[in-house]
Order: sequence, then C-alpha cells, then structure tokens
Amino acid sequence: MPIAAPSRALFCRWTVGWPCDPGVNAPLPEGFGLALDRSLLRFREGTVLAGGRPGRIITLTAVGAAALDDLVAGSGPDSATRELAGRLVAAGMAHPRPPRADSPSGATRSPPRPSVTVVVPVRDRAGALARCLASLGHDQPVVVVDDASADPGAVADVCRAHGAHLVRREVNGGPGDARSTARPLVRTELVAFVDSDCTVPDGWLDGLTWLFADPDYGAVAPRVRPLPVPSSGSRALDRFRDAHSPLDLGPDEGYVGPDRAVRYVPTAALVVRRSALDQVDGFAPGMRMGEDVDLVWRLVDAGWRVRYVPSVTVSHQEPDRWRDLLARRFAYGTSAAPLARRHPGRLAPVELRPRPLIAALALLAGRPVLAAGVVAASAVPLARTVRPLGIPAGRAWRWSAAGAGWTVMGLGRASTMVAWPGLLALAAGGRRGRRAAALLVLAPPVVDWVRQRPDLDLPRWIAASVADDVAYGAGVWTGCLRVRTLGPLVPTLRGDGQS
Repeated sequence: MPIAAPSRALFCRWTVGWPCDPGVNAPLPEGFGLALDRSLLRFREGTVLAGGRPGRIITLTAVGAAALDDLVAGSGPDSATRELAGRLVAAGMAHPRPPRADSPSGATRSPPRPSVTVVVPVRDRAGALARCLASLGHDQPVVVVDDASADPGAVADVCRAHGAHLVRREVNGGPGDARSTARPLVRTELVAFVDSDCTVPDGWLDGLTWLFADPDYGAVAPRVRPLPVPSSGSRALDRFRDAHSPLDLGPDEGYVGPDRAVRYVPTAALVVRRSALDQVDGFAPGMRMGEDVDLVWRLVDAGWRVRYVPSVTVSHQEPDRWRDLLARRFAYGTSAAPLARRHPGRLAPVELRPRPLIAALALLAGRPVLAAGVVAASAVPLARTVRPLGIPAGRAWRWSAAGAGWTVMGLGRASTMVAWPGLLALAAGGRRGRRAAALLVLAPPVVDWVRQRPDLDLPRWIAASVADDVAYGAGVWTGCLRVRTLGPLVPTLRGDGQS
C-alpha cells in the first residue's frame, strides 16, 4: 500500500529494550524483501512487536504496522518503510530477503552475481581436497594454497585435475597465513574462503552473494554442518557430532558480532568483500587458531556488516575418533587467550545480570521461594509496562523466569569449561553443595538434549557434552597460562538495563 505520510509516522519506539546498534541501523536496501524473525510476537493489532535478539519490545503506528504487513507480503516499499524495515533487521526482529525479480515499475532489481575468487588452504589431505574442488565446479576461479604439504605432488595432481591455480608455501604457517598468501592473486570483487575438508552445494554462492548488493556488507557466512553419515548403524560419535559441531552455529540467521546472538562465524566457509578485507589488512599474521573470530570482529569494528545465512549449508568433514574430536576442542580453547589480548572484554565465559544472577544463585542454594521473589521483582514492573500494550502479564513472568533459567545454564557451562576448581569446591561443601554442583553440570546438556532431540540417548549425550566442555576448558586454561591473561576466565557483569 502506498505510504504518503512522512517517515516519522513509521518510526518505532523502543518501549522495552535497547536501541539498535547504530553500526547496522540503516534502511533496507531498495528492492530487498523482508521476513519476520520466527521469535517475533505481535500484539494490539500488529502495532506492538516483541522478540529479536536480544529481546525487546517496540511499538508502531497503525500506518507503520500496515506498511510492515505489505512489505512482508511482497509489496515494494517507499523510503520510510525501508527505514522501518532496516530498524527491525538491526534489532534481529526481521531479516532481509533476496531482491524481487521486478520492481513496481517493472525494472529488474536482481543484479548479476558479483565476481568471486575461491581460496582453498590445504595441507596434505589430497582426497578431501579433490572432493572440495569437485563440489566447487568451474564457475569461478579457484586458488589453492598448499601450506607446506608433506606430499606436494599429490596436491598438485588434484589441482591439475580440477583446473585450480596452485600456490605453494615452503613453510607451514596455518590456514590464516595460507589464505593471506592468495590475496595478491585475487582481483575479483569478492573472495570466498573454503577449507579443503568442506564441500559446497550447488548454487551456494548465489544464496550468499545477493546480500553484497548492499554496499555496507563486508562478509556473509553459510551454516557449516558435519558431513552427513549413513543413519543406519552410525556410531555414537557420528550422532554426537551431527548435533554438537562447534562449527555449526544453528538455524537462526542474523547479524554477526561480539554482542550479537551469533558472535562469530568460522572461515571454514566465508565470503568477504575484497575491499573490506584490504581495509582490515586480512588475517592476523601467525595466528593459527581463532584467526576467523579475530577477522570477523575486526570487520565489525571497522563498520562492516557481517551476516550469518543458515539457509545455505556447507558440509564439513569432522574428526573420526573421540580422541581427535576432543583434541580439536582443546585446540580451539587455546585461542581464547590470544583473542582476549586482541579484543579485551569479549571472551568472558558468561555474561551475568544482577537480578537473574541472584535468582539463579538462590535456585542453586536450594531456596526456590527466594528465587521466585527475585523473579517477581523483575516480572511485576515489567508486567505493568507491557500490559497497556496488549501483552499478557504472563509473558512478563515467563521472560523474567527465562532470564534466571538461562543464567543457570550459563553458569553451568562456564563451570564445566573453566570454573571447575570452584565446581569441585562446591561439591565438597556438603549435600547442598553437591546438589548445586550436579545441577550446574547436568542442566546445560539436559536442556540441549530436550531442545535438540538428538539421535543419542541422554546418558551418552551428557557424558559426551561434558567431555567436550572439559576439553575446551583445558585448552582455555592452557592458553591463559601461555599468554598470561585471565580474560577468558572472568565473567562479565552488566546492569539489567545494559545491552
């Protein structure tokens, strides 16, 4: 429906929550479509929206609500509606969709796909490299960087068979340095990094590169899932990997950043604007672990948007033995301390807020009445705020109780990963302490099991999850001792009203 009203008639008002991140709070690009986030709830004839990540509530004018409905239905928006849509996307309440084939005037909106060069770092693993290059096809130039393989001839044979350009490094420097070696060879607008143990689906680049029609996007990442294994007779390891891969960031799309629901994306598969990569000077030299997190956060700090698009799925070959799986988690953990040095305050094991923390501690101490009272102290004023907006008071109670529950989850995961000395001391403090320690250890894997329903029985899921957390935590402690920092061991405490 055409909107003749001035743009301020569509502006949303932040009723409960925090303002949008100004770094990504920009109008939806012309021609883009919009889809509402699955968490979004609408009240009072669609003029009150609740949801997003982090959760918040906003109100719209009636004109704004109608314009939002039209945009979601596929109508072409004017500038005011695009500004509203951009605010909702920045808040995690909505997500952009590919440009429609035609604008209202009939002009084509979908631009041609930007030029892309694919860069594949590899060290040995010629068989995996062959599968990767076969999946990539010949639609774009591919540069393979051999990072000092023990058998360079095997890598060269695979590259010749698939028409890939090969660059050889004589000294191993890790995947980040290998990718940087290819930078002088990239002349295209975009560069796609794909690890040699990944395979990509047909059309994967088309599902990601349309976002670069927005000049503010610096990088876009697909979902990375374990390479599928036959369901019949699969081992417990296979089933655990399928539901618990550290590279799989889940089904929820959104912006990426240290204060976002999706904090980082791996460079196992990542498409980056070359000018953005040049601006931040690429990967940090000599950084063998965590180089992907570091790159993404520097892109965000430089003002670029980074987006996670799980509708495109890349397959990754996972470790085939428990020992290798846990060794990888340990190695990932060692990256936390160097990252904490480069990005102070961003590697805390858990983020805590006063009221949910007090309620969680009361639960752990076996004082449910006190915990309920603390939850009520948050829920009652929130209910008074949201009831005039048409939101049932029960929602306020559910949101406040959820805050306490997720705090228990965060404390539990932090305990098994990095705070195990405190966990052991708690368990040695008598029956109540043992009960609290058991709750901290068991709550995260049990809740994950209930939410995900993996194809693995609960006892083995708990054992594998705890072992995975302990291996990662051992790596964190090792890295902290090497780098001499406590950054990844100290929780962050924020006020209840801070974002």
